Amino acid sequence: MELTAAIFILVLASRHQPTEGVGHDPLLVVDDYEDGGIRLKCLSERLFSEAQLLWTDSRGENITGTPLSADTSTASVSSSIILKAGSGNSASCKIIDKQLKTSTESSVAIADAFFPSTSPWLAAFVVILLLSIFLVLAAFYKIRNNNKEITRAQKAREQIQQDIHELKHKLEEQKRRFQNENEDAEKRIENIRNELKFRKARSNAVNITLDQKCKHPNLCISNDNRRVKSSNKTETALKAMVVATEGFSDKEHYWEVEVGNQSEWELGVVSEKIRDMIMNNTENSLPVNNLVSLQYSQGKYILTGGEDVSDCKQCSVVGVLLDLENAELSFYNVEEMSPLGFVCFEFTGRQYPFFSPDSSGEWLGVRPVKPQTYDSLT
Repeated sequence: MELTAAIFILVLASRHQPTEGVGHDPLLVVDDYEDGGIRLKCLSERLFSEAQLLWTDSRGENITGTPLSADTSTASVSSSIILKAGSGNSASCKIIDKQLKTSTESSVAIADAFFPSTSPWLAAFVVILLLSIFLVLAAFYKIRNNNKEITRAQKAREQIQQDIHELKHKLEEQKRRFQNENEDAEKRIENIRNELKFRKARSNAVNITLDQKCKHPNLCISNDNRRVKSSNKTETALKAMVVATEGFSDKEHYWEVEVGNQSEWELGVVSEKIRDMIMNNTENSLPVNNLVSLQYSQGKYILTGGEDVSDCKQCSVVGVLLDLENAELSFYNVEEMSPLGFVCFEFTGRQYPFFSPDSSGEWLGVRPVKPQTYDSLT
């Protein structure tokens, strides 16, 4: 209302330029702010049968207006323009009556203060706002990309850790497999060595027979002088023994004994002194000195001196190797071709194999071994 009233006063004070003929001045109306300027309307106060409305600016140049009525017959003439700041701030409306050949004109001038203006701070605010929005979007984009990079890095690190774990697992498996293969190879090598030692020992096989004259009274010897058993099934505190006919004073000698499933037995060698004592019936039990042996009792193998032979299962055939050059007596599991143990001795002289069965009445016998040449073994 203030803008309309102020401009209306200016319109009343507008310049009137009379022309030929009779007419009424056009009515200039300030309508409203529009499109960054002020819309002006020019209206005729009477009807014209044929008229033309022209707009001019402060420099006298024509301005194209927008007709407000499309009536081509007798009607009032009207048009509007938008006056913007910087265009001279003034406009004139001229109506020409072509029949009467007259014209009327009204002018208006509007001060700059009435035009809508943009504060310089608004532009700065808009720039700052746009810049802030851009920075926020850029920061959001950067954070999003950083989060993606962090996520990818975490996934990559997890994948690397998983790969390292799998690699460690594979290395551990390979290590265990290598250790198992190495242990198996060592066992095979050890078995081959034991077999070679056994075959070498067996190449020194000799024929052994039992001496009917050199045995405990409770023992019974077979007709072929190769087997012995207890004739008294009552177990005594002292075990009985029988000595072989053959004695040895040098080199290596090997023989095998079938012990079967007897729960207790003892095999070894005695000195010639002990043999003579048994033959003369002056020794009725196993002597303590001048004797080395392997004893099986209560599921265990025990060497002379009380040494327990571990990790050895019960066997039915025992091989015995007498090495007089090294003063050593060795025992073998013939079925497995593996050693049971060995024992060293210090006494000298001729050595005789001896055998001591349990009191079950089962036979314990010497098994014949065919001599073999070690160099020909494969």
